[in-house]
Amino acid sequence: MKPLRLLSYNIRRGGAGREEALLSAIRPCEPDIAVFQEATDPRVIERLSKASGLTYWAAMPKLSLGFMSRLPIEHFQWHRPLFSRHAFLEIVPQGLSCRVFGVHLSAVFAAWTERRRMFELRSLLHTIKQHQDGLHALVGDFNTVTPGELLDFRALPQKVRATVWLSGGEIRWRTIQIVRDAGYVDAFRTLHPEDPGLTLPTTAPQVRLDYLFVPSAHLSRVVSCQVVRSEAAQQASDHFPLFSEIRV
Repeated sequence: MKPLRLLSYNIRRGGAGREEALLSAIRPCEPDIAVFQEATDPRVIERLSKASGLTYWAAMPKLSLGFMSRLPIEHFQWHRPLFSRHAFLEIVPQGLSCRVFGVHLSAVFAAWTERRRMFELRSLLHTIKQHQDGLHALVGDFNTVTPGELLDFRALPQKVRATVWLSGGEIRWRTIQIVRDAGYVDAFRTLHPEDPGLTLPTTAPQVRLDYLFVPSAHLSRVVSCQVVRSEAAQQASDHFPLFSEIRV
C-alpha cells in the first residue's frame, strides 16, 4: 500500500479570495488528507475540495481546524477541551488503522500564552490517551518553538518583541517538551537534523511553528516529512505547508 500523504497547512484568516493560490500550493503535493488551520470559512474549504478532487471535507464557522480528503472518512470529530482556545480535530480514514489529530494551539509569543499552550496540549494528550499504542499523528500549527532551536527575536516584528517584553522578557518554551515526554517524536527534526525547517512567515522565514509528531514506536513508518517551500506556497499564505508520507 502507498504511504498516506498528509498535508498540514495554516491558510491564514480563512483563506477567502486566495483559493487559486492555495490550490497552486496544494495540488503538487497530491495529498490524501489535508488538515487546515485558520479554516474558519467552510465555503473556502468546500471550494478547495471541489477543485482539488479531495471530495470529503469538513469545516465549521469560527473553528480553526478543517480538512479535506481523497479517502473516505469513517469518523471525524472536533474535541473542545475546557478553556482551550481551539478545538482539536480527530480524523479517522476508512479502512486504515490510523488516526490524524489536527492541532492549532494558542498564538502570540508570551509567557502566559506558552502556559496556555501547555494546558491545551495536555488536554489533547488526555483526550487521546486511549490511542497511545496505535498509529496516530499530531499535526498542525503548534505556535511554539522547540527549546534550543533557531529563534532570532531581533528579526521578529516589533509588536511580537513588545509582547515578549511585557510578559517578562523571557519565555520558557516547554510545550514541545511535554509532547516529547509523552512518548512522541518530532518527525521533521528527526529526518532533517540540520534543516531549520522554518515555516513562518513565508516572505522571510524566521521560526518553525508547524510540526508532525508520531509515537516513538511508529517513527519508522514516517517515510518523509518536509516543508513545502514552493513559489506558490510563498504567495498563498503566511505559513509554508508541512507535507508528510506515513506507511499505514
